[in-house]
Amino acid sequence: MGAIQRARRQRDDEVICDRLEIADSALKRMVGLMGRERLDPGEGLYIDSNSIHMLFMRFPIDALFLSAPDGDGARRVVTMRPNLPAWRGVVWWARGAKAVLELPAGTLERHSVQPGDVVTLEARAA
Repeated sequence: MGAIQRARRQRDDEVICDRLEIADSALKRMVGLMGRERLDPGEGLYIDSNSIHMLFMRFPIDALFLSAPDGDGARRVVTMRPNLPAWRGVVWWARGAKAVLELPAGTLERHSVQPGDVVTLEARAA
């Protein structure tokens, strides 16, 4: 995977994901988290896309759909899909989304993420 980032909510500076991998190629975006056994707390995957699927996934995830970045690089939460079940061929998408954060199931509830929240990605040492 590509560079490791941190996802932080602007309103309270809370870190939503401390180890966010970037799917920075077409192959990495297509494969996503397939083949993994789990995502540990604090881990996640960033995908430049407005849709995802759960086919061949072994575990549930939370999906956070984000807008295009503004001038400062911040992105607004367009919609959220908590606890998406594994092994579903359904395509999940959001109108207006330009990216998705795939996070461990329960992350959105634990961090009280809401539509409209502003999220920034920041570089972090690997």
